[in-house]
Amino acid sequence: MCDQTFMAATFGPCDSCSKASPLMNIYIKTEAINYCSFCVEMMACQGLQKGETLASLKKESENLKKKLEEERGKLNDVELHQMAEKVEAVAALSLKTRRVLKGHGNKVLCMDWCKDKRRLVSSSQEHGITLPCTWVMACAYAPSGCAVACGGLDNKCSVVPLSLDRNENLAAKKKSVAMHTNYVSGCSFTNSDMQLLTSSGDGTCALWDVESGQLLQSFHGHTADVLSLDLAPSETGNTFVSGGCDMKANVWDMRSGQNIQSFESHESDINCVKYYPSGDAFATASDDATCRFYDLRADREVAVYQKDSIIFGASSVDFSLSGRLLFSGYNDYTINIWDVLKGTRVSILFGHENRISRVRVSPDGTALCSASWDNSLRSHNVSHVDGKVHQGTEQVDSL
Repeated sequence: MCDQTFMAATFGPCDSCSKASPLMNIYIKTEAINYCSFCVEMMACQGLQKGETLASLKKESENLKKKLEEERGKLNDVELHQMAEKVEAVAALSLKTRRVLKGHGNKVLCMDWCKDKRRLVSSSQEHGITLPCTWVMACAYAPSGCAVACGGLDNKCSVVPLSLDRNENLAAKKKSVAMHTNYVSGCSFTNSDMQLLTSSGDGTCALWDVESGQLLQSFHGHTADVLSLDLAPSETGNTFVSGGCDMKANVWDMRSGQNIQSFESHESDINCVKYYPSGDAFATASDDATCRFYDLRADREVAVYQKDSIIFGASSVDFSLSGRLLFSGYNDYTINIWDVLKGTRVSILFGHENRISRVRVSPDGTALCSASWDNSLRSHNVSHVDGKVHQGTEQVDSL
Protein backbone atom coordinates (compact mmCIF):
# COMPACT_ATOMS: atom_id res chain seq x y z
CA MET A 1 0.00 0.00 0.00
CA CYS A 2 1.33 3.44 -0.93
CA ASP A 3 3.03 5.32 1.95
CA GLN A 4 2.55 2.32 4.22
CA THR A 5 5.30 -0.02 3.08
CA PHE A 6 7.99 -1.15 5.49
CA MET A 7 11.18 -3.11 4.94
CA ALA A 8 13.37 -4.88 7.48
CA ALA A 9 16.98 -5.65 6.57
CA THR A 10 18.97 -8.23 8.53
CA PHE A 11 22.76 -8.41 8.46
CA GLY A 12 24.76 -11.17 10.09
CA PRO A 13 26.39 -14.59 9.64
CA CYS A 14 24.74 -16.88 7.06
CA ASP A 15 23.43 -20.12 8.60
CA SER A 16 25.01 -22.03 5.71
CA CYS A 17 28.38 -20.44 4.79
CA SER A 18 28.83 -18.38 8.01
CA LYS A 19 29.87 -15.29 6.03
CA ALA A 20 28.58 -11.94 7.27
CA SER A 21 26.08 -10.84 4.61
CA PRO A 22 22.61 -9.36 4.09
CA LEU A 23 20.33 -12.25 4.99
CA MET A 24 17.07 -13.63 3.61
CA ASN A 25 14.72 -15.16 6.16
CA ILE A 26 13.21 -18.34 4.71
CA TYR A 27 11.42 -21.36 6.14
CA ILE A 28 12.14 -25.07 5.77
CA LYS A 29 8.84 -26.58 6.90
CA THR A 30 8.35 -24.58 10.11
CA GLU A 31 12.01 -23.85 10.89
CA ALA A 32 13.25 -20.34 10.13
CA ILE A 33 16.75 -20.08 8.65
CA ASN A 34 18.81 -17.09 7.52
CA TYR A 35 20.74 -17.58 4.27
CA CYS A 36 22.68 -15.14 2.11
CA SER A 37 21.48 -14.74 -1.48
CA PHE A 38 24.26 -17.01 -2.84
CA CYS A 39 23.35 -19.88 -0.51
CA VAL A 40 19.66 -19.46 -1.31
CA GLU A 41 20.42 -19.81 -5.01
CA MET A 42 22.64 -22.83 -4.36
CA MET A 43 19.92 -24.47 -2.28
CA ALA A 44 17.36 -23.83 -5.02
CA CYS A 45 19.58 -25.57 -7.57
CA GLN A 46 19.95 -28.68 -5.45
CA GLY A 47 17.76 -31.52 -6.61
CA LEU A 48 17.40 -30.26 -10.19
CA GLN A 49 17.15 -33.05 -12.72
CA LYS A 50 19.54 -33.32 -15.65
CA GLY A 51 18.89 -30.52 -18.12
CA GLU A 52 16.73 -28.56 -15.71
CA THR A 53 17.43 -24.94 -14.83
CA LEU A 54 15.62 -22.44 -12.68
CA ALA A 55 14.67 -20.57 -15.85
CA SER A 56 13.17 -23.67 -17.47
CA LEU A 57 11.22 -24.54 -14.33
CA LYS A 58 9.88 -20.98 -14.13
CA LYS A 59 8.77 -21.17 -17.75
CA GLU A 60 7.06 -24.52 -17.12
CA SER A 61 5.30 -23.04 -14.10
CA GLU A 62 4.00 -20.12 -16.17
CA ASN A 63 2.73 -22.49 -18.87
CA LEU A 64 0.89 -24.60 -16.28
CA LYS A 65 -0.63 -21.45 -14.79
CA LYS A 66 -1.83 -20.37 -18.24
CA LYS A 67 -3.41 -23.79 -18.88
CA LEU A 68 -5.17 -23.60 -15.52
CA GLU A 69 -6.65 -20.21 -16.40
CA GLU A 70 -7.82 -21.60 -19.76
CA GLU A 71 -9.60 -24.48 -18.02
CA ARG A 72 -11.20 -22.06 -15.59
CA GLY A 73 -12.34 -19.95 -18.54
CA LYS A 74 -14.13 -22.92 -20.14
CA LEU A 75 -16.38 -23.14 -17.07
CA ASN A 76 -17.38 -19.46 -17.20
CA ASP A 77 -20.86 -19.90 -18.65
CA VAL A 78 -22.42 -16.66 -17.37
CA GLU A 79 -21.33 -13.49 -15.55
CA LEU A 80 -22.70 -12.43 -12.15
CA HIS A 81 -24.12 -9.11 -13.40
CA GLN A 82 -26.00 -10.99 -16.15
CA MET A 83 -27.58 -13.28 -13.59
CA ALA A 84 -28.58 -10.20 -11.57
CA GLU A 85 -30.32 -8.34 -14.43
CA LYS A 86 -33.79 -9.32 -13.20
CA VAL A 87 -32.95 -8.66 -9.54
CA GLU A 88 -34.55 -5.54 -8.10
CA ALA A 89 -32.16 -2.62 -7.69
CA VAL A 90 -31.07 -1.56 -4.21
CA ALA A 91 -33.40 1.02 -2.68
CA ALA A 92 -32.22 4.47 -1.65
CA LEU A 93 -29.69 4.49 1.16
CA SER A 94 -29.64 6.75 4.17
CA LEU A 95 -26.34 6.75 6.03
CA LYS A 96 -25.80 9.51 8.54
CA THR A 97 -22.68 10.20 10.55
CA ARG A 98 -23.74 9.81 14.18
CA ARG A 99 -20.44 10.37 15.96
CA VAL A 100 -16.93 11.55 15.16
CA LEU A 101 -14.64 9.69 17.53
CA LYS A 102 -11.44 11.53 18.41
CA GLY A 103 -8.62 10.85 20.83
CA HIS A 104 -5.80 9.56 18.67
CA GLY A 105 -2.86 11.86 18.16
CA ASN A 106 -1.88 10.25 14.88
CA LYS A 107 -3.17 8.09 12.03
CA VAL A 108 -5.79 5.51 12.94
CA LEU A 109 -4.67 2.33 11.21
CA CYS A 110 -7.10 -0.30 12.43
CA MET A 111 -10.33 -0.89 14.34
CA ASP A 112 -12.59 -3.79 15.28
CA TRP A 113 -16.06 -4.15 16.75
CA CYS A 114 -16.75 -6.10 19.92
CA LYS A 115 -19.47 -8.74 19.52
CA ASP A 116 -21.66 -6.88 22.01
CA LYS A 117 -22.01 -4.16 19.29
CA ARG A 118 -21.45 -1.40 21.85
CA ARG A 119 -17.66 -1.16 21.99
CA LEU A 120 -14.83 -0.99 19.51
CA VAL A 121 -11.06 -1.01 19.65
CA SER A 122 -8.96 1.25 17.44
CA SER A 123 -5.24 0.65 17.22
CA SER A 124 -4.01 0.80 20.84
CA GLN A 125 -6.37 3.47 22.06
CA GLU A 126 -8.96 1.32 23.90
CA HIS A 127 -8.63 1.93 27.64
CA GLY A 128 -5.54 4.04 26.91
CA ILE A 129 -3.23 1.03 26.60
CA THR A 130 0.37 2.10 25.99
CA LEU A 131 2.51 -0.04 23.70
CA PRO A 132 6.22 0.25 22.89
CA CYS A 133 5.43 0.42 19.16
CA THR A 134 4.37 3.72 17.57
CA TRP A 135 2.53 2.18 14.60
CA VAL A 136 -0.01 -0.35 15.85
CA MET A 137 -1.21 -1.71 12.53
CA ALA A 138 -3.49 -4.50 13.73
CA CYS A 139 -6.06 -4.90 16.49
CA ALA A 140 -8.90 -7.31 17.23
CA TYR A 141 -11.45 -7.98 19.94
CA ALA A 142 -11.57 -11.45 21.49
CA PRO A 143 -14.92 -13.26 20.98
CA SER A 144 -15.69 -12.95 24.70
CA GLY A 145 -15.05 -9.20 24.67
CA CYS A 146 -12.69 -9.63 27.62
CA ALA A 147 -9.42 -9.02 25.76
CA VAL A 148 -7.94 -7.32 22.71
CA ALA A 149 -5.01 -8.29 20.52
CA CYS A 150 -2.72 -5.71 18.90
CA GLY A 151 0.53 -5.66 16.97
CA GLY A 152 2.61 -3.62 14.56
CA LEU A 153 6.14 -2.54 13.79
CA ASP A 154 7.60 -4.30 16.84
CA ASN A 155 7.00 -7.61 14.99
CA LYS A 156 4.91 -8.87 17.92
CA CYS A 157 1.23 -9.42 18.56
CA SER A 158 0.18 -8.98 22.18
CA VAL A 159 -3.03 -9.82 24.02
CA VAL A 160 -4.27 -7.47 26.73
CA PRO A 161 -7.08 -8.48 29.13
CA LEU A 162 -9.66 -5.75 29.65
CA SER A 163 -11.02 -4.50 32.93
CA LEU A 164 -13.86 -2.26 34.04
CA ASP A 165 -11.44 -0.53 36.38
CA ARG A 166 -10.03 2.38 34.34
CA ASN A 167 -7.28 2.92 36.95
CA GLU A 168 -5.89 -0.56 36.48
CA ASN A 169 -2.51 -0.82 34.76
CA LEU A 170 -3.53 -2.87 31.72
CA ALA A 171 -0.12 -2.48 30.09
CA ALA A 172 1.36 -4.53 32.92
CA LYS A 173 -0.98 -7.39 32.03
CA LYS A 174 -0.03 -7.30 28.36
CA LYS A 175 1.14 -10.71 27.14
CA SER A 176 3.23 -11.22 24.01
CA VAL A 177 1.71 -14.13 22.09
CA ALA A 178 3.08 -13.98 18.53
CA MET A 179 6.51 -13.11 17.16
CA HIS A 180 7.27 -12.61 13.47
CA THR A 181 10.47 -11.57 11.72
CA ASN A 182 8.81 -8.44 10.30
CA TYR A 183 5.89 -6.15 11.16
CA VAL A 184 2.50 -7.61 12.13
CA SER A 185 -0.10 -6.40 9.62
CA GLY A 186 -3.23 -8.22 10.80
CA CYS A 187 -4.61 -10.31 13.62
CA SER A 188 -7.83 -12.16 14.36
CA PHE A 189 -8.98 -14.47 17.11
CA THR A 190 -10.47 -17.75 15.96
CA ASN A 191 -13.83 -18.77 17.42
CA SER A 192 -12.38 -18.74 20.93
CA ASP A 193 -10.09 -16.54 23.00
CA MET A 194 -7.48 -19.29 23.02
CA GLN A 195 -6.14 -19.09 19.45
CA LEU A 196 -4.89 -16.13 17.43
CA LEU A 197 -4.20 -15.76 13.70
CA THR A 198 -1.63 -13.22 12.53
CA SER A 199 -0.29 -11.95 9.20
CA SER A 200 3.06 -10.30 8.70
CA GLY A 201 5.41 -8.39 6.45
CA ASP A 202 7.67 -11.44 6.56
CA GLY A 203 5.34 -13.04 3.99
CA THR A 204 3.71 -15.52 6.35
CA CYS A 205 0.60 -16.06 8.42
CA ALA A 206 0.62 -18.00 11.67
CA LEU A 207 -1.73 -19.60 14.20
CA TRP A 208 -0.76 -19.23 17.87
CA ASP A 209 -1.88 -20.62 21.21
CA VAL A 210 -2.71 -17.57 23.34
CA GLU A 211 -2.00 -19.19 26.70
CA SER A 212 1.45 -20.59 25.93
CA GLY A 213 2.47 -18.38 22.99
CA GLN A 214 3.32 -21.56 21.06
CA LEU A 215 3.24 -21.58 17.26
CA LEU A 216 0.55 -24.08 16.25
CA GLN A 217 0.70 -23.74 12.48
CA SER A 218 2.53 -21.56 9.96
CA PHE A 219 1.33 -20.68 6.47
CA HIS A 220 3.88 -20.13 3.70
CA GLY A 221 2.90 -19.30 0.14
CA HIS A 222 3.00 -15.54 -0.32
CA THR A 223 6.14 -14.16 -1.94
CA ALA A 224 5.88 -10.67 -0.39
CA ASP A 225 4.34 -8.87 2.60
CA VAL A 226 0.96 -10.20 3.75
CA LEU A 227 -1.23 -7.17 4.47
CA SER A 228 -4.55 -8.66 5.54
CA LEU A 229 -6.37 -11.82 6.63
CA ASP A 230 -9.95 -12.81 7.41
CA LEU A 231 -11.32 -15.91 9.10
CA ALA A 232 -14.21 -17.81 7.48
CA PRO A 233 -17.48 -16.82 9.21
CA SER A 234 -18.66 -20.35 10.02
CA GLU A 235 -18.20 -21.40 13.66
CA THR A 236 -16.90 -24.76 12.44
CA GLY A 237 -14.89 -23.23 9.60
CA ASN A 238 -11.24 -24.14 9.32
CA THR A 239 -10.22 -21.76 6.55
CA PHE A 240 -9.08 -18.17 6.22
CA VAL A 241 -8.09 -15.90 3.35
CA SER A 242 -5.06 -13.62 3.09
CA GLY A 243 -3.90 -10.95 0.67
CA GLY A 244 -0.65 -9.07 0.18
CA CYS A 245 1.95 -7.24 -1.87
CA ASP A 246 2.43 -10.19 -4.25
CA MET A 247 -1.06 -9.33 -5.62
CA LYS A 248 -2.35 -12.75 -4.55
CA ALA A 249 -5.32 -13.74 -2.42
CA ASN A 250 -4.75 -17.16 -0.86
CA VAL A 251 -7.23 -19.43 0.93
CA TRP A 252 -5.73 -21.62 3.66
CA ASP A 253 -6.67 -24.75 5.60
CA MET A 254 -5.79 -24.04 9.24
CA ARG A 255 -5.51 -27.74 10.10
CA SER A 256 -2.93 -28.66 7.48
CA GLY A 257 -1.33 -25.28 6.81
CA GLN A 258 -1.90 -25.82 3.09
CA ASN A 259 -2.81 -23.16 0.53
CA ILE A 260 -5.97 -24.67 -1.00
CA GLN A 261 -6.94 -21.89 -3.45
CA SER A 262 -5.15 -18.91 -4.96
CA PHE A 263 -6.37 -15.93 -7.02
CA GLU A 264 -4.11 -13.55 -8.96
CA SER A 265 -6.18 -11.08 -10.99
CA HIS A 266 -5.18 -7.86 -9.19
CA GLU A 267 -2.53 -5.58 -10.69
CA SER A 268 -1.19 -4.13 -7.43
CA ASP A 269 -1.02 -4.78 -3.67
CA ILE A 270 -4.07 -6.34 -2.02
CA ASN A 271 -4.67 -4.23 1.08
CA CYS A 272 -7.70 -5.99 2.51
CA VAL A 273 -9.63 -9.27 2.22
CA LYS A 274 -13.10 -9.95 3.63
CA TYR A 275 -15.32 -13.04 3.52
CA TYR A 276 -18.87 -12.86 2.21
CA PRO A 277 -21.37 -13.52 5.07
CA SER A 278 -22.14 -17.04 3.78
CA GLY A 279 -18.44 -17.94 3.62
CA ASP A 280 -18.73 -19.05 -0.02
CA ALA A 281 -16.94 -16.00 -1.46
CA PHE A 282 -14.73 -13.08 -0.47
CA ALA A 283 -13.90 -9.54 -1.58
CA THR A 284 -10.57 -7.76 -1.93
CA ALA A 285 -9.44 -4.12 -1.97
CA SER A 286 -6.32 -3.17 -3.90
CA ASP A 287 -3.99 -0.31 -4.77
CA ASP A 288 -5.02 -0.87 -8.41
CA ALA A 289 -8.19 1.16 -7.53
CA THR A 290 -10.49 -1.86 -7.78
CA CYS A 291 -12.36 -4.16 -5.45
CA ARG A 292 -12.96 -7.70 -6.63
CA PHE A 293 -15.35 -10.53 -5.73
CA TYR A 294 -14.20 -14.15 -5.82
CA ASP A 295 -16.50 -17.18 -5.66
CA LEU A 296 -14.80 -20.13 -3.95
CA ARG A 297 -17.14 -22.72 -5.48
CA ALA A 298 -16.61 -21.41 -9.00
CA ASP A 299 -12.89 -20.98 -8.20
CA ARG A 300 -12.73 -17.65 -9.99
CA GLU A 301 -13.28 -13.91 -9.94
CA VAL A 302 -16.95 -13.11 -10.63
CA ALA A 303 -17.12 -9.31 -10.29
CA VAL A 304 -14.95 -6.18 -10.39
CA TYR A 305 -16.05 -2.96 -8.67
CA GLN A 306 -14.47 0.01 -10.42
CA LYS A 307 -15.14 3.28 -12.23
CA ASP A 308 -12.98 5.40 -14.52
CA SER A 309 -13.34 8.28 -12.07
CA ILE A 310 -11.79 6.22 -9.24
CA ILE A 311 -8.03 6.52 -9.58
CA PHE A 312 -6.93 6.08 -5.96
CA GLY A 313 -6.29 2.75 -4.27
CA ALA A 314 -8.89 0.88 -2.21
CA SER A 315 -7.73 0.20 1.33
CA SER A 316 -10.53 -1.71 3.07
CA VAL A 317 -13.79 -3.58 2.40
CA ASP A 318 -16.69 -5.03 4.36
CA PHE A 319 -20.14 -6.43 3.53
CA SER A 320 -23.56 -5.44 4.79
CA LEU A 321 -25.29 -8.01 6.98
CA SER A 322 -27.13 -9.61 4.05
CA GLY A 323 -24.13 -9.38 1.72
CA ARG A 324 -25.97 -7.29 -0.86
CA LEU A 325 -23.79 -4.21 -0.32
CA LEU A 326 -20.03 -3.82 -0.29
CA PHE A 327 -18.53 -0.88 1.64
CA SER A 328 -15.05 0.10 0.46
CA GLY A 329 -12.69 2.77 1.77
CA TYR A 330 -10.32 4.61 -0.55
CA ASN A 331 -7.19 6.73 -0.41
CA ASP A 332 -9.14 9.73 -1.77
CA TYR A 333 -10.88 10.02 1.65
CA THR A 334 -14.19 8.53 0.45
CA ILE A 335 -16.22 5.41 1.16
CA ASN A 336 -17.93 3.90 -1.88
CA ILE A 337 -20.95 1.62 -1.53
CA TRP A 338 -21.39 -1.02 -4.25
CA ASP A 339 -24.25 -3.29 -5.23
CA VAL A 340 -22.53 -6.68 -4.97
CA LEU A 341 -24.81 -8.40 -7.52
CA LYS A 342 -25.12 -5.69 -10.17
CA GLY A 343 -21.59 -4.30 -9.79
CA THR A 344 -22.83 -0.70 -9.70
CA ARG A 345 -21.96 2.06 -7.24
CA VAL A 346 -25.04 3.11 -5.25
CA SER A 347 -23.64 5.79 -2.93
CA ILE A 348 -20.56 7.68 -1.74
CA LEU A 349 -19.80 8.78 1.82
CA PHE A 350 -17.71 11.91 2.48
CA GLY A 351 -16.42 13.47 5.67
CA HIS A 352 -12.94 12.19 6.39
CA GLU A 353 -10.00 14.48 5.69
CA ASN A 354 -7.40 11.84 4.89
CA ARG A 355 -7.28 8.33 3.48
CA ILE A 356 -9.56 5.63 4.88
CA SER A 357 -7.67 2.85 6.64
CA ARG A 358 -10.53 0.60 7.73
CA VAL A 359 -14.29 0.15 7.29
CA ARG A 360 -16.20 -2.29 9.49
CA VAL A 361 -19.93 -3.07 9.79
CA SER A 362 -21.20 -3.75 13.31
CA PRO A 363 -22.15 -7.36 14.16
CA ASP A 364 -25.88 -6.55 13.95
CA GLY A 365 -25.55 -4.57 10.71
CA THR A 366 -26.98 -1.31 12.07
CA ALA A 367 -23.77 0.73 12.00
CA LEU A 368 -20.68 1.28 9.90
CA CYS A 369 -17.46 2.54 11.47
CA SER A 370 -14.65 4.03 9.41
CA ALA A 371 -11.10 4.74 10.56
CA SER A 372 -8.88 7.28 8.84
CA TRP A 373 -5.44 8.83 8.69
CA ASP A 374 -7.13 12.08 9.78
CA ASN A 375 -6.75 10.77 13.39
CA SER A 376 -10.46 10.05 13.78
CA LEU A 377 -13.15 7.41 13.44
CA ARG A 378 -16.69 8.02 12.21
CA SER A 379 -19.72 5.93 13.12
CA HIS A 380 -22.46 5.93 10.49
CA ASN A 381 -26.07 5.03 11.17
CA VAL A 382 -27.15 2.44 8.58
CA SER A 383 -30.90 3.04 8.74
CA HIS A 384 -31.90 1.63 5.35
CA VAL A 385 -29.96 -1.22 3.80
CA ASP A 386 -31.00 -4.05 1.46
CA GLY A 387 -34.60 -2.83 1.46
CA LYS A 388 -34.96 -3.43 5.21
CA VAL A 389 -35.33 -0.79 7.89
CA HIS A 390 -33.04 -1.53 10.84
CA GLN A 391 -33.83 -0.38 14.34
CA GLY A 392 -31.50 -0.14 17.29
CA THR A 393 -28.99 2.62 16.62
CA GLU A 394 -28.27 2.84 20.32
CA GLN A 395 -25.15 0.79 19.67
CA VAL A 396 -23.69 3.69 17.73
CA ASP A 397 -24.90 6.39 20.12
CA SER A 398 -23.20 4.65 23.06
CA LEU A 399 -19.72 4.84 21.54
